[in-house]
Amino acid sequence: MSDLSPLDAAGIEAAVSAATKAFDAATTLDELKEARLAHTGDKGALTLANRGIGALAGPDKATAGQLLGKARASIGKALAARTDALEAERDARVLAEESVDVTLPVTRGPVGARHPLETMQELMEDIFVGMGWEVAEGPEIEAEWFNFDALNFDPDHPARAMQDTFFVEPREGDEPSVVLRTHTSPVQARAALERRDALLTEGRGIYVICPGKTFRTDELDATHTPVFHQIEGLAIDKGLTLAHLKGTLEHLAKAMFGPDAEMRFRPSYFPFTEPSLEPDLRCFVCGGSDTECRTCRGTGWIEWGGCGMTHPNVLRAAGIDPEVYTAFAFGMGIERTLMFRHGVKDMRDMVEGDVRFSAQFGVEL
Repeated sequence: MSDLSPLDAAGIEAAVSAATKAFDAATTLDELKEARLAHTGDKGALTLANRGIGALAGPDKATAGQLLGKARASIGKALAARTDALEAERDARVLAEESVDVTLPVTRGPVGARHPLETMQELMEDIFVGMGWEVAEGPEIEAEWFNFDALNFDPDHPARAMQDTFFVEPREGDEPSVVLRTHTSPVQARAALERRDALLTEGRGIYVICPGKTFRTDELDATHTPVFHQIEGLAIDKGLTLAHLKGTLEHLAKAMFGPDAEMRFRPSYFPFTEPSLEPDLRCFVCGGSDTECRTCRGTGWIEWGGCGMTHPNVLRAAGIDPEVYTAFAFGMGIERTLMFRHGVKDMRDMVEGDVRFSAQFGVEL
């Protein structure tokens, strides 16, 4: 067929017949592709014959063009028909072989879990948002003034020492430095400054909670970690008292630990509150009945955090007159709250990254 003349009507018809038979003999789309290339490709008989038209005289060119045009049309029609048939067979086979019964039960593989500290923080945020409080955020790398000075820490307070605080920039003499915040209280100072004008001119009280990550130079053990999470609250308004503070924390305790949660307050000391208190929760392990309980050391109570009436110097640092406005503040660790709520014994389990630890808590509602 390679020497087929463009004027050989019988040879052209035979080439068309051969191509049609080859197409019909193909049982798969790959076989059909091979047949198409063999009969219509660059080395196909009709392709080579078509190239010879240029050497013919004028009248013969027209004759040859008509013969080869009809031949290519016939081959194209046969190829399209066989392609449609084979594609229909393939689609039917795929539907039969790859069908899925969507009514059958499936086993889903584990896809991980949200960390319980994150869901715990969101739960505590929701409780306060439900009481009309705002959620405030601030930088984790903080100016020393916001972290200490604005909160009534003396220049020589032990908490400023290197053994307690991560200094990002070394202190030079009395110049303030930059630190990794040791608590989320700097966010309270920033929130008071940002909302001061609305408080003074519109009488709009300041009620904010400040959740976030904090840093201290603690060794990692069962009850301590150098990177931990806190949630703190600040309320500034006219006429606030310790009764408001107590009611707020008791509401939080019952929302977190159930309606039977029992709380007490002990006198304490913090530079930024006066008077200062520490809220304790009834031991979640022994309920106060075991004098040898290792969790509460036989006292029946576990410290939850710190709180108190905001020190007048803290209000003055934010430009708020403590003779007109009163405030209370509180703070507790989210890790410790998680331990109380779910009975987690070792804080190291929270930071090791084992998804099995996170998966057991599900989704907080």
